[in-house]
Amino acid sequence: MMQATTDGLVLDHIGHDYGGQAVVRGVSLVVRPGELVCLLGPSGCGKTTTLRVAAGLEAPRHGRVVLNGRLVSGEGVHLPPEERNVGFLFQDYALFPHLDVLGNVAFGLTALPRPARRERALQMLEQVGMTSHASHWPHQLSGGQQQRVALARALAPSPRLMLLDEPFSGLDKRLRDLVRDETLHVLKSSKVSTLMVTHDPEEAMFMADRIAVMRAGRVVQMGRPDELYGQPADPFVASFFGEVNVIHTVVSGGAAPTAVSTFPAPGLGEGAAADVLIRPEALSLTVAADGTGTVLTSRPLGRSSLVHLRVESADAPPCHLHARLVGRTPPLEGERVTVRVDTSQVFVYPAEIGDEG
Repeated sequence: MMQATTDGLVLDHIGHDYGGQAVVRGVSLVVRPGELVCLLGPSGCGKTTTLRVAAGLEAPRHGRVVLNGRLVSGEGVHLPPEERNVGFLFQDYALFPHLDVLGNVAFGLTALPRPARRERALQMLEQVGMTSHASHWPHQLSGGQQQRVALARALAPSPRLMLLDEPFSGLDKRLRDLVRDETLHVLKSSKVSTLMVTHDPEEAMFMADRIAVMRAGRVVQMGRPDELYGQPADPFVASFFGEVNVIHTVVSGGAAPTAVSTFPAPGLGEGAAADVLIRPEALSLTVAADGTGTVLTSRPLGRSSLVHLRVESADAPPCHLHARLVGRTPPLEGERVTVRVDTSQVFVYPAEIGDEG
């Protein structure tokens, strides 16, 4: 078993199922004091169930939950959410329609006398920039304003742990970027441990100190955003953080030959089938009459351009690649180009079952 830390959240080999169907399988992780950890993965991977187990909304079938050194689930113990000093922020902000903004934020402060309750609620509204809306009703607020009020309400009782489940998914992109930036600053200034669920890798990389990537109920890799992006454990993790070019090849002499270049294939035996994954931003193109690449299409996308190209070589079969170029005019359709590769963004793995050449 994992050793419980004095403070923070410990999930120790958590397992859970619904009707005998396992949805969480041996999940272990730690959220340290003041740390924000994201559970990241596709729909149905078990991340929300893991969050519900941490909250006390579900009792795990296996394993333990330890919060700030106290066993709260497992070994015959299960404390309900209201006894865990945990704050919640979900997709549905669930503001009380019969209470104004100030009343919503003060709702959970019943242990304080009325004047202190009002003072604390106003402090939290100031922290999220909503003091001027204290007397407004929830239906008078925008989605972003409702999210800020919900955050203030969740933080008002000074929880030791915050749990966020896709809290920005209902906002449009411009507002989402703004609100999650504000939320991150508030959470960090509060120094509260936070476990957050998202399916958006960009959001996870922006928000998290560490990310736990989940697949089929398991954590397949956990680490800092730069570690997961730069050192993905497998093709699933590599492709989850953005589009990748996949080239199927066969290992020869300890290397994986492709039409672009030949890449080291450590740990793969002679003749082994391999997949070479190359991020589109790893490719740089230079127009040259003797280039091995031919531009098929070129599409400006604002801050970047997406170029489709065919690369040919005498040493390997031709391949179709996508290149993402930033900050300059892309080559035109039909132009020949030389292709250079940033090898730090190239990953070689054993071919997955079902790959076709």
